[in-house]
Amino acid sequence: MSTRTLPLLFINLGGEMLYILDQRLRAQNIPADKAKKVMNDIITTMFNKKFLEELFKPQELYSKKALRTVFDRLAHASIMRLNQASMDKLYDLMTMAFKYQVLLCPRPKDILLVSFNHMDAIKDFVKDTAGILSLVDETYQQLIEMYTPLSNGEFQLIRQTLLIFFQDMHIRVSIFLKDKVQNSNGRFVLPTSGPVPHGTQVPGLIRIFNCTGEELTRLQFSNGGNYTSALREGSFEIFGDRVTKLGTNMYSVCRPVETHMSGTSKTSAQHTKVSAAPNPLAKEELNLLARLMGGLEVEKAGNAESGFRVNLFATDEEEEEAFISRPDELSYGVINIQATKDQQTNAELAKIMGEFTEAEDHSPCSSSKGEDLLSMMDGL
Repeated sequence: MSTRTLPLLFINLGGEMLYILDQRLRAQNIPADKAKKVMNDIITTMFNKKFLEELFKPQELYSKKALRTVFDRLAHASIMRLNQASMDKLYDLMTMAFKYQVLLCPRPKDILLVSFNHMDAIKDFVKDTAGILSLVDETYQQLIEMYTPLSNGEFQLIRQTLLIFFQDMHIRVSIFLKDKVQNSNGRFVLPTSGPVPHGTQVPGLIRIFNCTGEELTRLQFSNGGNYTSALREGSFEIFGDRVTKLGTNMYSVCRPVETHMSGTSKTSAQHTKVSAAPNPLAKEELNLLARLMGGLEVEKAGNAESGFRVNLFATDEEEEEAFISRPDELSYGVINIQATKDQQTNAELAKIMGEFTEAEDHSPCSSSKGEDLLSMMDGL
């Protein structure tokens, strides 16, 4: 398992979340100023300096439920609210989109290009807000410094770690089904055509050499596909053509997106119920989450005028039906932690929260403290 996987997982899932929310905000005709505030608040939260400082430390991936908790809090970092069914659908779309991208990466290293495609789109969302833009640019630099020196073997380990994380997720997504890149059982279709990975040749030729390196003979064979020569390599710099389209916004063309639990997923969920035995790593994971998210605050939608609800379904009735039919095993319960008597923990969290109080205002349109960041521990 690679200890460098978490930043890529978080940034790519976060990018997919922003694509979906942007599409839904436009589809539901949310006023432009409120929609922009939601996007700016979430992106500011994602790229907060202290947050990323913890995120980029070498560490194991979180459990699926722990990561889901992080994105629950992130999605509610502004005035927008999602109910349980819409949040479930949002997370399903995020995870299946990134799983598809990881599976189709020609080379393990191309996962970084997918990440840069997400970063490029996020940068475009905040192109008119200089303060947030600088946070995104700093994250580019961190990605370049951490990942460009890695070997092919290290990228292969990152890809393997991601695929292990996604291996039991088989949610059917309408876009993938219509494009015939996903089967009815929720599994993706791997193409047998198109360009081969950069640095490789189209398969179909075997060359035999003698001990002195002289070529003796050539044998042709059918590769079973319709492959073409490799494309040029994408840019691993802050600016440049990434070449691959994986990681770009597939919701830019307006079309409805539905998710469905496949039979395989339901069966898998029934066999992966949480054991009643205590997990010895649970406490450490919660402590890590507390450090990572400690200074981030949830925006309080105090009145109906400022806050609003976003629905990821076509109608409220569909949303209610999805919530009722959702398997119990896939519902994410809330852990309540009473930490008021733990003075050491309170002092540490207070210190972390204090570090987030910065003099500069990252967004000229946001002045209230509640728009800054999200505090997971306060909400637990």
